[in-house]
Amino acid sequence: MKFMKLGSRPDTFYNSESVRSVSSEVSSDLVVQVNGTRYLLHKFPLLSKCLRLQRLCSETPESSQHQIIQLPDFPGGTESFELCAKFCYGITITLSAYNIVSARCAAEYLQMTEDVEKGNLLYKLDVFLNSCILNGWKDSIVTLQTTKPFHLWSEDLGITSRCIEAIASKVLSNPSKVSLSHSYSRRGRDKDDISCNGNRTTSSKGWWAEDLSELGIDLYWRTMIALKSGGKVPANLVGDALRIYASKWLPNVSRNVENEGDCNGGEPTLSNSKSRLLLESIISLLPMERNAVSCSFLLKLLKAANILRASTSSRTELARRIGLQLDEATVGDLMIPSSSNDMMYDVEVVSNILEQFMLQGQSPPTSPPRVKGRFERHRRSRSANNGDFELQESRRSSSASHCSKIKVAKLVDGYLQEVAGDVNLPLSKFTALAEAIPDFARLDHDDLYRAIDIYLKSHPNLNKTERKRLCRILDCKKLSMEVCMHAAQNELLPLRVVVQVLFFEQARAAMAGGQLTDLPSNIKALLAAQDDASRPHGSLSTNRSMVQPEDQWSISGLKSPRSNLSTLRMKLAEDDDLGVNFHDGISKANPSKVKQLCSIPNRPKRMFSKLWSTNRSASEKR
Repeated sequence: MKFMKLGSRPDTFYNSESVRSVSSEVSSDLVVQVNGTRYLLHKFPLLSKCLRLQRLCSETPESSQHQIIQLPDFPGGTESFELCAKFCYGITITLSAYNIVSARCAAEYLQMTEDVEKGNLLYKLDVFLNSCILNGWKDSIVTLQTTKPFHLWSEDLGITSRCIEAIASKVLSNPSKVSLSHSYSRRGRDKDDISCNGNRTTSSKGWWAEDLSELGIDLYWRTMIALKSGGKVPANLVGDALRIYASKWLPNVSRNVENEGDCNGGEPTLSNSKSRLLLESIISLLPMERNAVSCSFLLKLLKAANILRASTSSRTELARRIGLQLDEATVGDLMIPSSSNDMMYDVEVVSNILEQFMLQGQSPPTSPPRVKGRFERHRRSRSANNGDFELQESRRSSSASHCSKIKVAKLVDGYLQEVAGDVNLPLSKFTALAEAIPDFARLDHDDLYRAIDIYLKSHPNLNKTERKRLCRILDCKKLSMEVCMHAAQNELLPLRVVVQVLFFEQARAAMAGGQLTDLPSNIKALLAAQDDASRPHGSLSTNRSMVQPEDQWSISGLKSPRSNLSTLRMKLAEDDDLGVNFHDGISKANPSKVKQLCSIPNRPKRMFSKLWSTNRSASEKR
């Protein structure tokens, strides 16, 4: 911290409850009233340096002993006035970054200019501010913070803009290595080595972001705009700075809003309004570059935006940016509370994010166009290398997009499992989100089946049509053995799905064992399309050892007396869906060959027979 002392006389101001005076052999002849405090002073030292006091004295009639001057709304109050008065008397005063703004505004108010006296207070304050205060990093930030109580004065005098320019110039000079001793000195690290001559030490990358987070949002916003306009600060550093600022000023948003909402009957409070303004300002400062901030941070901002009911434009912008890097998110990140009371989570905004993600890379990679014309033969050899490079880059981008869609498919299925238990979640929103994933992106449908099972249990009043609509998105060919066994006993599923699960599992086992060679070609194609190469957990032998005996997905769980597989016979007899053809080409199969498939004494048939007998014996014992 830099200090400057002016004057040489010791402090001779004497204070009482409401009257302050200067010790002197000469009687006071001037009374100055500042915010209810009376100062018994002398005209000569004050009028010789303060043009405003000269004018006021000339306009005020003199009394027998004292002339009284009123100074209403004095900037900085009594402390600032005393500092100026002591300067006029030659009493030593100390200036620093903490009081230079108030002193500068007070001196401006009293018009202590060079026209009144050479070397007056205004001149000395400006020299100290420009040559020393604004050359120090910590002092510049402290000075900028102290401008807030004197907002209009600081703006008119240009103090605020000069502080912002000084801070920005120091960051822009070397964005990755700026000595930000303000935060590090508080932590017992390096002290501030910046002096009036401008020398400074270097520090680690990112120190400046923590110090700037001390600023209020209005000053912070202006400072960050100045940094971004300089064009030298990397986007990732800007993103880190915004993350630090948000974590400091937006902690526990949901808990605070919930508590205040309970106390105010759900009405918006002043605190919520300030938080909303702060959040929208942070969103407006986000760098345009992709991956400048993490997807997790963007989703946290979106959660806060929903809770604070930020503007639609802010939420839309966040959803768009999240969609660009959705493959980096986790299921927990997507659990965004709903702004309405209908549903627990905002499924609609996740659907919008997924839509933005799917809009990326829709144009398939194409080979570069051929060059036509009379010079084609000469140009072709020169453009061949560039064309091959562009094609390779396009294919590489397409491959990355394919992998990211597979990640997002897994993410969405996990999210569906979390929100499926919401009793207020409409079927249309659930199916729309599930169907937004392309077929190739789901390597298996195990997680999707679990989500559907949870939804069926949480919505027991679904009719037959709605259950069929829900299960239409499920591909039985992509279910693992454990999930197939669970589906075979799930009485909440439509009969068509249960029969399809049994049929495909029989056919798959027959193909794997080589016991059936004359399956219809369309069924062979269906079964071959879901080879275990794309479903590593589809093998019973590799997964059985990992399943807990009491787990609901295990084979042993199916053998328990509580198994509902015995209800299948009744469902087969009562349901009228048996006449409906299976999807994906099963209806085209030769009935005799299908009958032959189901009558083969292979391992799956023995397994299902064992399950039937086990369930029957358990029922008889009861």
